[in-house]
Amino acid sequence: MKLVLASKNKKKLKEMTDILQHLGVEIVLQSEIGIDIDVEETGTTFAENAFLKAEAVCKAAGMPAIADDSGLVVDALDGRPGVYSARYGGDKCADDIQRYELLLAEMEGKENRSARFVSSICCVFPDGHTVTSEECCEGYITCSPAGENGFGYDPIFGVAGTEVTMAQMTEDEKNLISHRGKAIRAFEEKLRKDGAIC
Repeated sequence: MKLVLASKNKKKLKEMTDILQHLGVEIVLQSEIGIDIDVEETGTTFAENAFLKAEAVCKAAGMPAIADDSGLVVDALDGRPGVYSARYGGDKCADDIQRYELLLAEMEGKENRSARFVSSICCVFPDGHTVTSEECCEGYITCSPAGENGFGYDPIFGVAGTEVTMAQMTEDEKNLISHRGKAIRAFEEKLRKDGAIC
């Protein structure tokens, strides 16, 4: 089965491919099949945004499209940055480092540092039916960044029960416990039940 990823993020493509490749599922970036659309993420939940992206790319490509919407939910910040994780800070934050530095500044003096990464996956098929999953990875916000791996908020996200950030883990270690890794495995099980794969 071939799926088009409703994203331009090559790191997301690699994470999904690493987990799903043993099923014979081929995932390609939308740019690889000549699709160049940016879907406005107007949803108020990760699930709504994942559906919006997958539906738009499915219609444009005429083939099954898979989308992931994920982000960081911080309890002491009333759930921020949440669905705005990739756009946190607006024009003031030009990259991942500036976004997590802003978040660290907002967390200064906060005793409750609990947080979680959430990943919602949606696959929309040309006949209109969908397969979805959503999982999270519990953790905490560190006081300073650590690690060189991963992307986004990984350097400031300490994994629950450990003293390391997601950015200090290898790709294999991260895929076992990450929100996206868990969501992709749950998605795999739902694909099997759906009959899309054997």
